[in-house]
Amino acid sequence: MKRLIDIAMGRVQPDLILKGAKVLNVFTEQLEEKDIAVCEGVIAGLGVYDGDNVVDLSGRIIVPGFMDGHMHLESSLITPTQFERGALPRGTTGIIADPHEIANVAGTDGIDYIMKLCEDLDMHIFFNMPSCVPACPMEESGETLEAEDLKPYYEKNNVLGLAEVMNSVGVIDADEKLLRKIADAKAVDKIVDGHAPFLSSKALCAYVAAGVKSDHECTTAEEAIEKIARGQYIMVREGTAAKNMNALLPICHPPYCHRAMFCTDDRHPEDLLREGHMDAIIRKAVSRGVDPITAIKMCTLNIADYFNLKGYGAIAPGYKADFVVLSDFDSFNVEEVYIGGRLAAKDGKLVREKPDILPDSDKVLHSFHMQPVTPDRIKSPEIREFQRVIGLKKHELLTDEMLVQPTDQARQNGGINVASNVLKAVVFERHHNTGHIGIGFISGYGLKSGAIATSVAHDSHNLIVIGTNDADIAAAANAVRETEGGLVVVNDGKVLESLPLPIAGLMSDLPIDEVDRRLQKLKAAAKQLSVSDDIDPFMTLAFVSLPVIPTLRLNGKGLINVEKQEIVASTF
Repeated sequence: MKRLIDIAMGRVQPDLILKGAKVLNVFTEQLEEKDIAVCEGVIAGLGVYDGDNVVDLSGRIIVPGFMDGHMHLESSLITPTQFERGALPRGTTGIIADPHEIANVAGTDGIDYIMKLCEDLDMHIFFNMPSCVPACPMEESGETLEAEDLKPYYEKNNVLGLAEVMNSVGVIDADEKLLRKIADAKAVDKIVDGHAPFLSSKALCAYVAAGVKSDHECTTAEEAIEKIARGQYIMVREGTAAKNMNALLPICHPPYCHRAMFCTDDRHPEDLLREGHMDAIIRKAVSRGVDPITAIKMCTLNIADYFNLKGYGAIAPGYKADFVVLSDFDSFNVEEVYIGGRLAAKDGKLVREKPDILPDSDKVLHSFHMQPVTPDRIKSPEIREFQRVIGLKKHELLTDEMLVQPTDQARQNGGINVASNVLKAVVFERHHNTGHIGIGFISGYGLKSGAIATSVAHDSHNLIVIGTNDADIAAAANAVRETEGGLVVVNDGKVLESLPLPIAGLMSDLPIDEVDRRLQKLKAAAKQLSVSDDIDPFMTLAFVSLPVIPTLRLNGKGLINVEKQEIVASTF
């Protein structure tokens, strides 16, 4: 503290001085022409400083390091080391990660595994503990986490709270086990994040009264404004699968923007490498009329304040020396990134490359437990008059419920009608070898031939396949099973492209560039089979089985009505 004060006063030389740039003050929302003096990774002062270690950044703009308010490292399909390679050079110096994907597969072993992978990173990785493993009673996860399993993690400095409480029905019904998780987090002054699409009126009041402070599932400005009015913070999600910014632009302006943040939820390598991370979201917001300083605050100070991250999110004395050097407020090109006063990335490249060292874990690395699939195991149920069909929506995670009267040809094909865009979807339980198989129908995917499969199937991550015939569905399922996780595209019984995901069936052990290359080949193959341009063939499929987002979902138990939380007939 004495040295920090001496540097601030100019009595002692700083460790580092950044000169010549305009510095964004997120408190006054002004650009100031000040030197920044750094002492042991912390900002000592702003003003005029002299010393030996000076970096001249004339003509640039220095802003606080960007943060992602809610995301899942596992959903990037790459290891945390590779995620840092993609995101840190784009200005992201911190993320708030929810490890519920790997927790659904491997429980606390999965949480410990991903925390271990993050230990040597330059990027600040904070965690919120997964609140719903499984997401709700309708799920079939690999593990179940109770309040007593989560409580010890709150002693860790990098654990900020309880992650998205997606079982909003459980909160409203005052489920004792769920309320205990919330109470434990509140008892140690930790944040409780939310996940409650369409929740309104008295149900919203009950949810907020329980202590749930945020939501990232809003799809309309009206919904977001009501939740802000009831005291919640809103995370404007702009990820690979769900893109809600356009609908939520009204809350990116006064008087709502001080209660708004940006998050990605899920971000694939191709988006990281081509568009960027939080910098891409800022750029998009500004292009749609959001004030540049407001957009920056929504992924810096607003996030830090919400999560009680003291010393983060601003350029001010006593704050962490985490900076992003921008070329200007037009292109938002990130030239340099500093973390703790040390240059961490320059011109799109990390200064310190780190090897991926994967710890051994039987639960994480050997997570597939299911029998081989044969076409006779996945025959469609009898169709009497109608099919209940999951209707996909463009660029959203929400689905519609459709009632379809099948043609005679569709009946002969087990309900599949490629011409009418009605395909078959099958979910295989893969954690406990139960043999459970859920069969349903889906529209809006566009596939004309073959089958596509993924073991990334939120949130329990069982194996989901969509296809135009049973033989290819079985072939795709078996291809993923054999690699203990992955993405595949199959046609006429042949695997066209694949990406193994050996880490819990969720993440690759390959470099980000190679994962991106394989993803592009997978998507090209899916496109050749006529998958719709309006959806991501794998991200969209991954959410078909999540029974906490309206309206219809499918898992190993069957077709689920989310609002009623009950299994419904797929044919009748």
